[in-house]
Amino acid sequence: MFQDDLTLGESADFKLPDVLPVLPLKEAVVFPYIVVPLSLGPEKNVLAVDQALGGDRLVMLVAQKDPNIEDPTADQLCDVGTVGMIMRMLKLPDGRVRILVQGLARARLENLSQTEPFFQGRVQSIVDRAESPLDLEKKALVRNVRDNLEKAIHLGKNISPEVMVVAANIGDPGRLADLAASNLDLSTEDTQKLLEMIDPIPRLLAVNEHLHREIEVLDMQAAISSQAREEIDRSQREFFLRQQLKAIQQELGDSDEFGEEVAAYRQLAKDKRLPEDAFEELEKQIRRLERSHPDSAENSIIRTYLDWLTSLPWGITSSDKLDLERARTVLDTDHYDLDKVKERIIELLAVRRLKPDAKGPILCFVGPPGVGKTSLGRSIARALDRKFVRISLGGIRDEAEVRGHRRTYVGAMPGRIVQGIHQAGTSNPVFMLDEIDKISMNHRGDPSSALLEVLDPEQNVSFRDHYLGVSYDLSRVFFITTANLLEPIQPAFLDRMEVIRLSGYTEQDKLEIARRHLIPKQLSENGLQQDQLHFSKPGLKRIIQGYTSEVGLRNLERELAAICRKIAVKVARGKSVNLSVRPRQVKQFLGPEKHFNETLLDRHRVGVATGLAWTANGGDLLIIEAVAVPGDGKLLLTGQLGDVMRESGQTALSYAHTLSATGRYDRKFFAKHDIHVHAPAGSIPKDGPSAGITIATAILSMLTQLEVDRKVAMTGEITLRGVILPIGGLKEKALAAHAAGIEKVIIPQGNQRDLVELPSRLRKKLKFHFADTMEDVLTQALIGWHTDTPKS
Repeated sequence: MFQDDLTLGESADFKLPDVLPVLPLKEAVVFPYIVVPLSLGPEKNVLAVDQALGGDRLVMLVAQKDPNIEDPTADQLCDVGTVGMIMRMLKLPDGRVRILVQGLARARLENLSQTEPFFQGRVQSIVDRAESPLDLEKKALVRNVRDNLEKAIHLGKNISPEVMVVAANIGDPGRLADLAASNLDLSTEDTQKLLEMIDPIPRLLAVNEHLHREIEVLDMQAAISSQAREEIDRSQREFFLRQQLKAIQQELGDSDEFGEEVAAYRQLAKDKRLPEDAFEELEKQIRRLERSHPDSAENSIIRTYLDWLTSLPWGITSSDKLDLERARTVLDTDHYDLDKVKERIIELLAVRRLKPDAKGPILCFVGPPGVGKTSLGRSIARALDRKFVRISLGGIRDEAEVRGHRRTYVGAMPGRIVQGIHQAGTSNPVFMLDEIDKISMNHRGDPSSALLEVLDPEQNVSFRDHYLGVSYDLSRVFFITTANLLEPIQPAFLDRMEVIRLSGYTEQDKLEIARRHLIPKQLSENGLQQDQLHFSKPGLKRIIQGYTSEVGLRNLERELAAICRKIAVKVARGKSVNLSVRPRQVKQFLGPEKHFNETLLDRHRVGVATGLAWTANGGDLLIIEAVAVPGDGKLLLTGQLGDVMRESGQTALSYAHTLSATGRYDRKFFAKHDIHVHAPAGSIPKDGPSAGITIATAILSMLTQLEVDRKVAMTGEITLRGVILPIGGLKEKALAAHAAGIEKVIIPQGNQRDLVELPSRLRKKLKFHFADTMEDVLTQALIGWHTDTPKS
């Protein structure tokens, strides 16, 4: 509010008309002798202003009791208002009108004589009661009001200096009260009460009380400002603003939403029974939150941290179901075979039943892809009735992925371990760390080293995530890891785990798994009924032999799904289907066979031997070819062979040289020939020592021109003395030999103990020969080789 001419009404000699246009005001009260700008929106008010400007420029200004009503009635207008004179008018482009009006005198609105097209009513002037000359008490009151106005200005109240000049020259208590009231930020209700007070002295006393309250608020604001300035060097400017906001909220009686939020964090901490160090950290962060500005970046970081800290399942665990029979039933229902793994799980449950606080082992399932490592973890969780969490570690190169980022970084988050616990909602889930052999490392650290603490039962009771900064107990978590290979795993990391190998499946195993699990699953996922599609045993065998080559089950499941989808198309078109898939239908649905046993030789050959190799995807046949070419006794090795396999080839050749003295071949042969050894599928890298006896057999077959039995496969490491050393991966190699139609397998004598791990069906179908020396190998592999009949 401002004053353009505070003496206009005082000098103006006018007679108040009986009827005047009425302007209802929303949240505004005009006092006599005060000039105020008003913005008029409704059409009625604009017409009322036009009517006033067409006459003596006088209007009746009254406040609305409810400012939210657009078209008030007579009952919704205050009885007492102010007669004002319109000094200026400005019409805006949007149709609104702004006027500058000066209050002239108090008046009472008797009634509304007209409501359309604008308000017009009968008014009666109100004259302030005459006052006797000012006595000392009244003079003191007038002076006190002036002093309080001065004090308010010094404390920061925004009052124009011109107002103080006018106030210093006013001796009338009533006019001084109106002037002071118009410059205080009072509510509409309080302002209307002052307007309706006729006696000048009581009105001035009421204004003085409002001034006192305003000065108290300003004093408090000044004190807060002073306190904030003292702290501004140690904290941020937001601290000062926060303190001001809190003080204002307390004065206005507003609800403290921020305080409620802080109380909610503390209550969550009590409900979840946070450990002492975590509770202390929470209190520390809450105090930082109280000092920060709601819109600052730091505030958002602190809130995110508190959300993580209070949402973790501190001390919350699920109850284990330690029914051994039920657990075995669940495992048998979900998985075929895998008896060794199932027995280990039953043993674990038995120990947990006898000693609930026993520290569980860290199991590591190792095997080729598709043999059921991950799904076995889910079955274990179901057998224990625990939550299951799986995270894939493949390709992780940053230690922070495991331990989390420190909160100083933008976008910091807890590591995958804490995120998994948060996802599970309990502190004792079955936690699967998938593909641990795929972890790599870079300049940011070695993630596998960060996992050492996680997987050590002696240390993970106080696992510390970098983001949380407090200890979390992981000792009740049942950790399971999976890998395809053990070699890439760090030795210290591997030492903390109990390795359980899952080898590939035989053809009979795949038939049973397909019948029990894969076919019902694919029928359900493709919306088919059991009676609409049936797979015959010969049809399944054709799919397994001709369209899959892996020891796992993924490709088999894909081929079954492809057939189910083709049947689903027919059903969706409204056709009645009741099909039994036989070998002939397999070719119709899946096309030509994708896999052939081409590695099995079609006949006995000279210089070509069949070996057995181990790969990450299971076992495989390895054909080794040896030929003599003109040269001076050099050894040529091709087929993308690794260093170890090249050394095995050189060892095999040296052993072949030692046999020249026996007369089995011409000892002058190497003076005119080089030996070229090749392993087909040259685009696939090959390495390892177990092909040593295969290379030696191929070279000696070429030297002696004796054929190698095509139904014989072999594996073993050779020494310069012709001794055969044990190898690994026997089960996978035996499975590959059986799938290729091999009848006889030569293995080192030291691997005889490993036969117990082979399925009984496999041991019956394959004939195993144990070799201590190369003589034993050559006797079984070369047709016509006998130690007592050397070739002259």
